Amino acid sequence: MTTLYPNFSFDIHKKDAFSDARLGTIYTPHGKVKTPAFIFCATKGAIKCATIRDVKEAGTQIILSNTYHMLLQPGAEIVRSLGGLHKFLGWDGPMLTDSGGFQIFSLGHGSVAAEVKGRRKNTRPKTLLSITEEGALFKSYLDGKKHMLTPELSIKTQHDLGPDIAVVLDECTPFHVDKSYTARSLNLSHRWALRSLSAFKKINNGSQALYGISQGGIYPDLRKITAEFLNEQPFFGQAVGGSLGATSEQMSEVIAMAMEPLRKDRPVHLLGIGSYKDIFEGVARGIDTFDCVHPTRLARHGGALVLPYLFGKDSINLKNAQYKLDTNPILENCCCHACQNHSRAYIHHMLKAKELVAIQLLTIHNIAFMNNLMFSIREAIASDKLKNLKNKWFNT
Repeated sequence: MTTLYPNFSFDIHKKDAFSDARLGTIYTPHGKVKTPAFIFCATKGAIKCATIRDVKEAGTQIILSNTYHMLLQPGAEIVRSLGGLHKFLGWDGPMLTDSGGFQIFSLGHGSVAAEVKGRRKNTRPKTLLSITEEGALFKSYLDGKKHMLTPELSIKTQHDLGPDIAVVLDECTPFHVDKSYTARSLNLSHRWALRSLSAFKKINNGSQALYGISQGGIYPDLRKITAEFLNEQPFFGQAVGGSLGATSEQMSEVIAMAMEPLRKDRPVHLLGIGSYKDIFEGVARGIDTFDCVHPTRLARHGGALVLPYLFGKDSINLKNAQYKLDTNPILENCCCHACQNHSRAYIHHMLKAKELVAIQLLTIHNIAFMNNLMFSIREAIASDKLKNLKNKWFNT
């Protein structure tokens, strides 16, 4: 692994005395990531409604961009000609890109959150045309043109984009498929992972690290099989993907069965999950990084993240009339730009006036809030008080 990833390393500094949580640091060519950490989604090359300066000032360590979207527009070769994602975005910290498969398969079966988490509403047109040994044939949502995403193209695209961390191409199975389909898909994903790894080795110049992905849906024996496969391959890290169940409780069980057989010396990322409870559960199982669009998407609907033990809920909606004359900041003692300079009443007014600055302020707050949550979790692990912090957050 040292020769494959000469400019990367992962150190575990402290393990929690009462769970599998651990404090660590991921070292990359663009800096380090103190873990556990949250990765914010610059899906199309930007954090929606926030500037890169906003994101940095809110304490963000690492962001991700989406290979699927960047492949279609503006195109990976264009991004490469402009200096890669870091220069293109103006971000000088660590970056990750996904493989592109997650969006293709989720848009074929239903929305990302709905299908991975077990809900089956599908309001989007299906863009996935077919899955073959070669790859996934899909139709662009921009112009309807057909594209074949193969493991080799995914790796080349990520290489051209230039993030620190790349991910193998896999088939992301939705919740509603049965075990026999999941098993066939798992074997296909393993073959694609080997092809991704082979393509990565051919163009690897030390600037990137590659993550494998744990699949297998909700089935313990399949999760064990995929863990054994990943453990044997020279991946730098591993991600837990695929269907995680229909409920929060089942998700916790699936994460536990996925994590138990995986190697403990590699960083582990949980794909697409970002609620408070899920983060606490994931951290306790040994997850190091998380990503989810929820904090920024919530902001675009007028929502601000708050402390559940003070408010009895995870967020408040500042569109509501109760905030019309509220001179308090979104959250007392929050050091973000929004809370230090503006009241709930001002943001409520901006939302009603349809001024985009309201969404920007809420986005800044939600990013800072998530970063502060992860900082608190790291401090709690350092002092073996993770369970105490969780109990405080949820009044248990």
